Amino acid sequence: MTGEITLRGKVLPVGGIKEKILAAKRARIKEIILCADNERDVKEIKESYLKGLKFHYVTEMSEVIDIALTNQKVKDAKNL
Repeated sequence: MTGEITLRGKVLPVGGIKEKILAAKRARIKEIILCADNERDVKEIKESYLKGLKFHYVTEMSEVIDIALTNQKVKDAKNL
């Protein structure tokens, strides 16, 4: 996840998206949550760099919580 949130829960765009996506890919992160306004930044990146990544574009913090948190238990969490 990357972005800025207001006191009212609105998600705002940030800079350095290309670098953050490349760092996430190196860290083997497969899903990325971004401000909807940052979608245009992602579209400027070569498709080959985006392969295997899933993007979620949000405008409100409540959307972030719905995507990021799960009720599913992590199997063998102590060994992560």
